[in-house]
Amino acid sequence: MRSEGRGRVVTIAEVAQHAGVAPSTVSYVLSGKRSISPKTRRRVEDSIRVLNYHPHAGARALASQRSNVIALVVPLRPGMHVPVLMQFAISVVTTARRFDQDVLLLTADEGPAGLRRVAASALVDALIVMDVELHDPRLPELRTLHQPSVLIGIPADTAGLTCIDLDFAAAGALCVDHLADLGHRSIGLVGPPTAVYERETGFATRTISGFEQAVARRGLAASTHPCEPTYEAVRRTLDDLFRAQPELTGLVVHNEAVISPLLDSLHQVGKRVPQDVSIVAICPADVAERAVPPLSSVLIPAEDVGRLAVELLMDSLEGRQNRQTTLLAPRLTRRQSAATATA
Repeated sequence: MRSEGRGRVVTIAEVAQHAGVAPSTVSYVLSGKRSISPKTRRRVEDSIRVLNYHPHAGARALASQRSNVIALVVPLRPGMHVPVLMQFAISVVTTARRFDQDVLLLTADEGPAGLRRVAASALVDALIVMDVELHDPRLPELRTLHQPSVLIGIPADTAGLTCIDLDFAAAGALCVDHLADLGHRSIGLVGPPTAVYERETGFATRTISGFEQAVARRGLAASTHPCEPTYEAVRRTLDDLFRAQPELTGLVVHNEAVISPLLDSLHQVGKRVPQDVSIVAICPADVAERAVPPLSSVLIPAEDVGRLAVELLMDSLEGRQNRQTTLLAPRLTRRQSAATATA
């Protein structure tokens, strides 16, 4: 085993020589396969730090019988907004490095066959799976794999699975309640593209469910509209909204890609935000803050979700089985895009 240190290759023999021990002793300290006295272990660890030695990944994997690699399964499907997905991915990668794990990013939409292929290859120790559908065809395969897995997303049946996500149903309801508390009686939901709903993607379906339940509870007039991320589609969606609800004064936007064209289109048709139309978005904070005006929003906590997904996976790899569903409570931040409805 060798390492790049101080501009040259450092070998395990050099670590052993520096510590005054046999090379096999250094290997045992690294692998934990034999008991080493605390005094000797400290000498070896001090030499490792001084020489900036890092075990070769392949040798380390042989010693531990692990690859120290996590698969992040993010199939790039129609209607997905890649910048937000990458926020989740960055959080997973950053957290994985804290545990000395690397991440293999899988973006092909291979379904159950792709999971079987990766699991059989022994390339990875565990999997994090995104873009989860309510009746996801990958679930039976995940329940049988010997590698542990965590889903970022909540399917209809969570039995035997470990899942984590924002509580999107509660997020949809929170947006409705915020607008209703401001006196808005006619509102609309601008959601992801039609393909996302047709797949019964969990986050989109649950948001609509929470939105509609809150609308019924508050006695509001409302409608929901999928929207493609183009100026033409946004303009058609607005025309449909105001045709169906001439008195509409509030919008919930659950589609990060349409925020900029939506604000532009409202301006073009003479609707001021928030004087004429109040907007609450479900999106990352940076997206809400960059808008003009800055949007009141429910945060999509990509950083927290990615971090917790990796931590749950590490628990499973260490034998701490944790079959559970974790829903993060939504938090609404008030900015400048929502105001009291005018009479």
